[in-house]
Amino acid sequence: MKKLIIANWKMNPVFFKEARNLFLGIKKLKNEKNTEVVVCPPFIFIQELKLLGAGLKTGAQNCFWEEKGAFTGEISFNMLKAMGVEYIILGHSERRKHFGETDGLINKKIKAVLEKGLNPILCVGETEKERKIGIAKKVIKNQLFKGLEGIKNWKFKIKNLSVAYEPVWAIGTGNPCMPKDAKEIFVFIQKNLKEKYGKETVKKIRIIYGGSVNGENARGYIKESGMQGLLVGGASLSQKEFIKIVKNIQ
Repeated sequence: MKKLIIANWKMNPVFFKEARNLFLGIKKLKNEKNTEVVVCPPFIFIQELKLLGAGLKTGAQNCFWEEKGAFTGEISFNMLKAMGVEYIILGHSERRKHFGETDGLINKKIKAVLEKGLNPILCVGETEKERKIGIAKKVIKNQLFKGLEGIKNWKFKIKNLSVAYEPVWAIGTGNPCMPKDAKEIFVFIQKNLKEKYGKETVKKIRIIYGGSVNGENARGYIKESGMQGLLVGGASLSQKEFIKIVKNIQ
């Protein structure tokens, strides 16, 4: 199974020229044998970047669960699929915190995306407070099972799912989770998924890490933690740093 490396540009950059230059700058990564590289730019840049023909896969940072209708300001999974999007990040902690997204709402999105044959990336992770009081695993398990509630393997192509462990306290702080701690959570998530979907199915579900990933620590999350990929935030906005991350885990 190839390692999944996702560039989450969040609400960056401001101008298309900057997005174009960054996208073209990392296009050589499309030929890496052991990794699958996905770029998730802001919605407004997706179609234009696809037209560049760089060969990189594109993803989205969010979507709505309805196909179409009177939902002002929303983007449907149908629209994204029509643009050539293959992956969609769902349940990111920034969506939970700033937009009040609940596990139930995220569950609706995951069901819709899986039914359409797209690849959802379900984000889970604890806050610093939850970590300090010792309930990190309880929080992660709740996010995982509530996010996947009612999703049966036979109906929803669960093999298309990826799970991103992103400890909230590590995102954008420059204070990454240690590989040995990330490994403990990797094993925990995998164990719970096996109980829900079975050992063979879970072999096809990639569990990845995100949270202050850079070119120096990326390899540790793959080699020491067992993670099957990375969700990269700030470092993905630097062509040099992002290429270094991908090269270092080959």
